[in-house]
Amino acid sequence: MSNQRTTELSEAGVSIWLDDLSRARIDSGNLAEVIATRNVVGVTTNPTIFANAIGAGTGYGDRIAAAALAGSSAEQTVFELMCADVADACDVLAPVYEASHGRDGRVSIEVSPVLARDTEGTIAQARELWAKVDRPNAMIKIPATVEGLEAISEVVGSGISVNVTLIFSLTRYRQVINAYLVGLERARAAGHDISQIHSVASFFVSRVDTEIDGRLTALGTPEALALKSQAGLANARLAYEVFEQGFSSERARMLLDFGANLQRPLWASTGVKDPALPDTLYVAGLVAADVVNTMPEATLNAFADHGETAGDTVTDAYRESDLVLNALDGLGIDYNEVTELLEVEGLQKFEASWAELLTTVEGALAEAA
Repeated sequence: MSNQRTTELSEAGVSIWLDDLSRARIDSGNLAEVIATRNVVGVTTNPTIFANAIGAGTGYGDRIAAAALAGSSAEQTVFELMCADVADACDVLAPVYEASHGRDGRVSIEVSPVLARDTEGTIAQARELWAKVDRPNAMIKIPATVEGLEAISEVVGSGISVNVTLIFSLTRYRQVINAYLVGLERARAAGHDISQIHSVASFFVSRVDTEIDGRLTALGTPEALALKSQAGLANARLAYEVFEQGFSSERARMLLDFGANLQRPLWASTGVKDPALPDTLYVAGLVAADVVNTMPEATLNAFADHGETAGDTVTDAYRESDLVLNALDGLGIDYNEVTELLEVEGLQKFEASWAELLTTVEGALAEAA
């Protein structure tokens, strides 16, 4: 039976996606189990998740041995393993995809992080991944760098569903919404059925608090310390206001009338980094209609155990959230500098995980050979 707490969260408008995937999770039936018992209706992945999964080794030996026999490179092998996991997870989630008419039942796979500043390279690899996974409920993750904006438009314009990731700032989020609308306009002009194109915009939450709380602690004043652990929720709540504004425009409404889908906000990085904080903070505090919350397993289990859904916790907090960001500015904390730093650091972390993953697979291929 489905957990009552996650059921209530789902009924409040939050699609619960699991921020994890591995061959062991698929083969053991655990993915099917959390779908049945935790109201999970989607999966997200990233280079760090696959580095952890493949690095653990469980379930990948035969495939790596076959790749070694075929003379595949480490990068070719990594993509084969990732695409196989995502395709199989898509199959597990196919009933959810059908029941939700494509809204959920999605599994995301990310283009190589080394392409984050390469528009054409991102477009080419997004199309390759879409063709390789070959499932209608896949989503291709593209980072929301400046160079990624045109890639988002072009990939959506090709009829491909996209998960836009690594969004930290409200300004960049507005650009992401525009990139999606441009893509829909191109897709419609090219004759694609835009009702089959879905997208989410992954807005990162806890990392904002981690960076800003460190600065507030360094300031050490009562005013600064009183603002700790408020920026992440404030920023995300204001992102939802941007979402409401962006999709109520005449341009967006015309596309929606033609059958387009909303690009839903997805709350990412929702596991708390500070153990002093409630472990369900970034779930209970971000409940609103038409959102996705992708949770690490520990956060999902915590909410299933003791999470509380108290209705919409976003739309009545816009002005309060403005005051938080204004107060931070008054203390000399530069919002733009923080969000730009977080984007750079986010890319660096994924690039490091990608390099680690390639090294691990190189070793495994050599051993198998």
